[in-house]
Amino acid sequence: MLDQTDWRILECLQNNSRMQWQEIGKVVHLTGQAVAARIKRMQDMEIIEDFTITLNQEKLGRPLLAFIMVFMKSTNHAAFQHFLSNQKEILEAHRISGEGCYWLKAAVSNQQDLNHLLDAILLYGNYRINLSIHTIKKTKI
Repeated sequence: MLDQTDWRILECLQNNSRMQWQEIGKVVHLTGQAVAARIKRMQDMEIIEDFTITLNQEKLGRPLLAFIMVFMKSTNHAAFQHFLSNQKEILEAHRISGEGCYWLKAAVSNQQDLNHLLDAILLYGNYRINLSIHTIKKTKI
């Protein structure tokens, strides 16, 4: 499905999504037009979903990173999912199998903001929380 050149293009985009096609072409030994065609193909195949940026939550004033497992009290998952979509503190939300119903990744400014978020979650279910002490690795590809 993807060849070595496609993987190198993805790596370039992961490192800098604003990189010009011509610059990528120099790295992968293709013309900018050929790179554009490959990127378009990967978008059509839904391998590339978005072009985004990564924000440093700590420098934005949200240094507390929490991983929250939610155990639903009811079967009203739609309401909980709607709630999650409106919470700026929630960076990721996954419906999971096994123990728990949802796994959330949240970044908050302080303990008080974390408590407010957890109190709001309690309307939908119980939770278990772990705080990140240090990020060791972030996978890009």
